[in-house]
Amino acid sequence: MRNWFSRKNIISFLMIVLIYAVVQGLIVFEIMPPFYKLTLILICIYIILSTSLNLINGITGQFSIGHAGFMAVGAYVSAMITALLHGPLILGILAGATGAALAGLLVGLPTLRLKGDYLAIATLGFGEIVRIVFLNMEIVGGAAGFTLPSKITWTWAFLLMVVSVVLIKNFVGSTHGRACISIRENEIAAESMGINTTKYKVMAFTIGAFFAGLAGAIYANYMYIIQPGTFSFLKSFDILVMVVLGGLGSISGGIVGAIVYTLISALLAGIPEWRLVITAVFLVVMMIFRPTGIMGTKEFSLGFLRKKGD
Repeated sequence: MRNWFSRKNIISFLMIVLIYAVVQGLIVFEIMPPFYKLTLILICIYIILSTSLNLINGITGQFSIGHAGFMAVGAYVSAMITALLHGPLILGILAGATGAALAGLLVGLPTLRLKGDYLAIATLGFGEIVRIVFLNMEIVGGAAGFTLPSKITWTWAFLLMVVSVVLIKNFVGSTHGRACISIRENEIAAESMGINTTKYKVMAFTIGAFFAGLAGAIYANYMYIIQPGTFSFLKSFDILVMVVLGGLGSISGGIVGAIVYTLISALLAGIPEWRLVITAVFLVVMMIFRPTGIMGTKEFSLGFLRKKGD
């Protein structure tokens, strides 16, 4: 219990509470413009996406670019629960995340025996299959999209983001997370030490898919409309860029990468024709001068995220 209530943990917790309280106050008193609120909620969503993909690509050393597919599963399953069946929001969010996790398990079992480019192509194909399926499902609006009420607030988005980061961080610090790291460092050596590499790769993939579905559920219940085109392979590449930008193998890097990339996109929203060009130039410069990403493999000192004994 001493680790949980150390001075460092309390300061970290108070910082998070302060960030939430300040933003909530600005929203309640209508000081914050709607565009800024949208940007902050998108940051929460992308932090979940980037940290969950980092668990697969950075921590376990796989190469997945199908995260948008799991996000789409979470978004549409959640939308059907909350809009079509009029279920409670929390049920829709959990159903969306669970549906994405099941999809991750089904995809991971056969594909995670592949490596490198082959795995990337397989996961990319999965993402496109999901998009095409929802594109042809009339029950969810097909290409026209699916409309639903906006139920997600800043409180929901921020709380779910914090919980997601805590859970992912704790997994990485556990014995299961260390097994995943050993697979990244040397899969053959990990197998020789008795680690079931397939089991841990599928585990990391399924957990990553779960949180991608959670992010998709938040997105669907905040935006008034979701469309299959939103979850194209370009979305997967955006999430991958956030991970690489922040630093592969660093949970803190995933957070920083999501914040920086989302803010850059928001700042360039007024010039959409130049946004991709400027973003690409920024990334090229970043890779030249800081190829390991902003954080590299380092982590912020967030002691309250660590489990007792770590």
